Amino acid sequence: MEDTQKKSVSVPGLIALIVSASIGAGIFNLQGEMATNSAVGPAILGWIVCLIGVTALVLAINNLLVKRPELDAGIFSYAKEACGPLGGFISGWGYWLSAWIGNIAFGTMLMGTFGSFIPFFGSGSNWPSVIVAACVVWILTLIVNHGFESATVLNTVVTICKLIPIFVFMVVVVVSFKAGVFTSDFWGNLAANVSHGVKPSDVWTQMSGTITNIMWVFVGIEGASIISKQAKSTKDAGRATIWGLVVLSIIYIWASILPYGVLPQGVIADMSAKGTDGTTMAAIMESAVGPWAYWLVTVGVIISVLGSWLSWTILPAETTALMANSEHTLTKGWGTVNKHNSPQSSLIIAAILQTLFLLCLPFFSEAYTFTSQLATVAVLVSYMFVGFDEIKVGAQEHSAWNIIVGIVCSAFFIFALYESGWSDILLLCIAMFVGFFFYVPAARRDHKIGAWEWIVMGILTILAIIAVILLCMGVIAIG
Repeated sequence: MEDTQKKSVSVPGLIALIVSASIGAGIFNLQGEMATNSAVGPAILGWIVCLIGVTALVLAINNLLVKRPELDAGIFSYAKEACGPLGGFISGWGYWLSAWIGNIAFGTMLMGTFGSFIPFFGSGSNWPSVIVAACVVWILTLIVNHGFESATVLNTVVTICKLIPIFVFMVVVVVSFKAGVFTSDFWGNLAANVSHGVKPSDVWTQMSGTITNIMWVFVGIEGASIISKQAKSTKDAGRATIWGLVVLSIIYIWASILPYGVLPQGVIADMSAKGTDGTTMAAIMESAVGPWAYWLVTVGVIISVLGSWLSWTILPAETTALMANSEHTLTKGWGTVNKHNSPQSSLIIAAILQTLFLLCLPFFSEAYTFTSQLATVAVLVSYMFVGFDEIKVGAQEHSAWNIIVGIVCSAFFIFALYESGWSDILLLCIAMFVGFFFYVPAARRDHKIGAWEWIVMGILTILAIIAVILLCMGVIAIG
């Protein structure tokens, strides 16, 4: 009886769950991040490319949920199935890095939002901001450590508070839309934006510059398929996931493309650069309809970020606990739970790392952009491995469709990693190298480490050493 109730959520209900679970804090600054990198034409092309890749990812995860129901330890279990234990570790470690580094981006946005009406916090990366954000990290860690993560009422309130200002913003940009502004510099070839810090560049450069920004707001889409397990049937789950992706895409595209018709690209980019003015969405709202709209969005941002931060405090701890207890790709200490059944060791490790990272923020020129991009690059690795497993399943079943979906998925995320820039990839290699100190002893207890595993770890170690040398030489700049 209990199992039947768990699997009784209708398609509309599943779609609502998927949308509320996927929309985080990134949408409130997406307009400025996009405008800084691209004019409207290349931004549209960027969206087309990303939607192809994300659709392939969703299709792949849906298929793997059906074909590999025994793999329920997260998307990194697909990586282990496709590429062995080391593949599972690299995917899981990248997913874990993305989760807690993403919390730094939340902290920066939250404190920057406070800075819009309390100048003491500046752009969200000064010392007062760091101290308060670190306190929030430990408060949320203590809450989760005591088993309060299932506060569904709080989650419902947070969902409503973040969706209301987004939908108001969507209405405002339609009402304020001007075709002349939208088409004035469609491909970004004019020099009119130079005074705002936006330099003309070719279409490809602009388009590729949007990919990391777009993927940041889709981080968490993999959770849609996990939520869809509550559906009455597999068919309903697949239908709800696809429609969830469609709804999310409409919201994101609407909120990031139509503002180009409200204000010129350079003005929007300039709003993004002024961290003390809060989020870009709030600044656009104030410019279009007045201060009341600014405060509506600002309050929504604060509540949304805190809610997302709570959820993403749980995620990295659960990830490493699963890697230690189910996948055996981390040492057992990572999976230790307390009397409240919370993975206490993982929670504390993540909190310490977040605190150390926060202490570095005053030295970053653009803290939010840096942390959100690094978090996105880390999770792209996990998504890439999903494509690999989809190819493997397709080959085993002689399914041309699944092979094509897997190839598109893996190829897109390899492309996205390349376009993210070598500096972020090399920084990620340093983090992977540190992880090997935990993977090797765990792997030795589980299996004999093969030659190819040593070769891959050796290559990543060399890249990590190169990254450290380039950091010391100043070739790679952090933030």
